[in-house]
Amino acid sequence: MSDAVPVAAAEMAAAGFFRIALGLEYKGARYRGFQRQGANVPSIQGHLETALSKVAGGAPVSILCAGRTDASVHSSGQVVHFDTTVERSLHAWIMGANMNLPGDISVTWAKVMPAHFHARFSAMARRYRYVIYNDPIRPAHMAEEVTWNHRPLDVARMREAALALVGTHDFSAFRATRCQAKSPVKTVHHLQLIEHGRFIVLDIRANAFLHHMVRNIAGVLMTIGAGERPPEWAREVLERGDRHSGGVTAHPYGLYLIQVDYPQEFELPQRYLGPHFLSGLPDVRQP
Repeated sequence: MSDAVPVAAAEMAAAGFFRIALGLEYKGARYRGFQRQGANVPSIQGHLETALSKVAGGAPVSILCAGRTDASVHSSGQVVHFDTTVERSLHAWIMGANMNLPGDISVTWAKVMPAHFHARFSAMARRYRYVIYNDPIRPAHMAEEVTWNHRPLDVARMREAALALVGTHDFSAFRATRCQAKSPVKTVHHLQLIEHGRFIVLDIRANAFLHHMVRNIAGVLMTIGAGERPPEWAREVLERGDRHSGGVTAHPYGLYLIQVDYPQEFELPQRYLGPHFLSGLPDVRQP
């Protein structure tokens, strides 16, 4: 494995296996979510494991991801890892997987990792973008990659409302009824609304997310932006802790997992913040 990190590769070789991390991007529109759900249910995990198994000469490959995205949700920064006894170059893992993947799933990088790295449990934070196309006419292009909202949205009102959701809170009012998270308390590090042409981009980073949390936040903020509720409503919904008070769950098409943060020791490759058509936006991350 000539292009692997020498120390990690030596450690893994001595242990009798290699732990490989991969960067992944995908368009989720035609999948029932990231997680494998059955032989006849299309999933990102199912396609990726099949592709990697072919690169491994038929040896089975089982992957673990940083965050299991829902049906029709996209990613430009998913991270997965798998263990294998098969030795391949990193270039072979990337190009071999991509040769065997459908066109809406791509491996973007690969790296040999130490045994204590875990795509999910080593992650410190995750970051999403929810992309709204705000125009009276529905878009003919990217119809499955953005959420169309025909009502004029007041971004200043949305920004005012978003302030109430930053920090550590009980987000029970923003979780799906079938959410399996042990605790509804999460810390939102930043929540920004960015205008980019006719796009309104909700950029949010947190230590972890509840099921449908971003889509429920987007639904509340769009309702406020349309003038149907005052900006204070976001805080009222948060404090009530009742999902039924929080309005409609926004459509999944506009949601992207764009980044997963890990401790510096792992030195994972960094790409631009996605999705592709927003790659020119400045990074609005705050401490």
